Amino acid sequence: MTALTGTGALLRLALRLDRVRLPVWVLIIGTLPAVTAAQYQELYPTKESLDQVSGVISNPSLVAINGPLFAGGSIGALTAWKVLVTEVILVGLMAILTVIRHSRVEEETGRLELLRAGVLGRHAPLTAALLAAGSAGVAAGTIAALGLIGARQPAAGSLALGAAVAFTGLLFAAVAGVAAQLTESARSATAIGTAVLGGAYLLRAVGDAGPTWVSWLSPIGWALRLRPYAGERWWTLGLVTVLALACVAVAFVLAGRRDLGAGLLPQRPGPARAEPALRSPFALAWRLHRGLLIGWVIGMAVWGGVLGGSAKGIGDATLDNERITDLLSRLGGAGALVDAYLGAVLGITGLVVAAYTVQATLRLRGEETAGRLEPLLATRTRRVRWALSHLAFAVFGTALLLAVAGAGAGLAYGAQVGDVGGQTAALLGAALVQAPAAWVLAGIGAALFGLAPRLAGGITWAALVLCLLVLEIGEILGLSQWIIDVSPFAHVPKLPGADFTVAPLLWLTVAAAALAAAGLAAFRRRDVG
Repeated sequence: MTALTGTGALLRLALRLDRVRLPVWVLIIGTLPAVTAAQYQELYPTKESLDQVSGVISNPSLVAINGPLFAGGSIGALTAWKVLVTEVILVGLMAILTVIRHSRVEEETGRLELLRAGVLGRHAPLTAALLAAGSAGVAAGTIAALGLIGARQPAAGSLALGAAVAFTGLLFAAVAGVAAQLTESARSATAIGTAVLGGAYLLRAVGDAGPTWVSWLSPIGWALRLRPYAGERWWTLGLVTVLALACVAVAFVLAGRRDLGAGLLPQRPGPARAEPALRSPFALAWRLHRGLLIGWVIGMAVWGGVLGGSAKGIGDATLDNERITDLLSRLGGAGALVDAYLGAVLGITGLVVAAYTVQATLRLRGEETAGRLEPLLATRTRRVRWALSHLAFAVFGTALLLAVAGAGAGLAYGAQVGDVGGQTAALLGAALVQAPAAWVLAGIGAALFGLAPRLAGGITWAALVLCLLVLEIGEILGLSQWIIDVSPFAHVPKLPGADFTVAPLLWLTVAAAALAAAGLAAFRRRDVG
């Protein structure tokens, strides 16, 4: 028996378990570029209209969000600018979740130990997880390339965009493979992988808005600098390949040096008796959530500063095309261009923070599947009180992160325009109005935790991805308003610049509370496990 014995069987099992989840990911990622290109052909039918929008996109503020437009004047280049960052983030997230699910989750739940009792090599589980995630990334990149060619875009640029998606998926699958060896918890491994993904995006944003060399520190920056439809640089794929192979090698070495179910990061033994400050469900929840929350706070402070610091340049843009002006206003708010930009980026910030909201909410299910909930409930701790202690971090932690991002943006922008106090207050409020929409996702997760716990993780994350897609391409594709309204973020006032209305925020809050209440009521009556 070799270290890879049984890899094929585990790969088939992984693909069977993900027979619905992975195809949905692949179809969304693979078809998005072609759909966007087809719509752009209708929006910008002439060379003049393409040149006008290319001039707007070259503004540093928009470059910070989506990256640089390396060559204007073509539908392909415009499509690559619009979707490539979104594509690599989605494929990276898909790869991370897939690898963790079929490696660390299998260990944490004890299923892998049962499989290892048979004929199964030591490295077979990790290899199968990497192959499942990598094949899904390659499939998504292939569909993207073929779709763009079918949309009458140049073959070289289409293949380059597809390759950027596929190779980025392979890279973040390898990153997740390393993360799965470091910690005993699947949730912590996922947090490590998504932190690397978020850090790569942030480095790319800082580099594209400022010193260009910083972008070369980010794998997402490498993907953009493959330059689809703008004189392709195929050699950048070599950078991705080398880093991916290095991560795979590290993952296999680490896997060979740890025990089954253990992680390489040391787990500190706790005291024999809990301190008085730790003798309540909320205190325990704080101990469990604090690392994730502190990391997000630091990230949001940097994120807000970058976005706010990029805002002043948007006012220098000139828009001669009324359709472009209308599109930007619909995407980001009303009024001045700066307000439209700030409204757009704060809307994106709301979705970014919603990822924390989902993570914090799904900690409920994580504690249950890890077997830590049942002993806790054997004490005087009541179910609803325990669940509320975790949901408190999903609710108030979300508000805290939005406040940090809004304050950071306000301080950075206010310092540039000489109005720190006014801009900080305005952008703090503009960020906080995103909270009720994110709370709806917490409500969905809580409802599923009580009613259908096995579906909680997949459906809650899918809801977040749906909200992202509606924000990213809903208006551009001219989707019906009722489809756009499915996203709770579509009902948030686009501050600053738009009129502030309380009613949508109240309804979103009521919806979130009703969903959470339904989940808690069901949780009181169902079996644990």
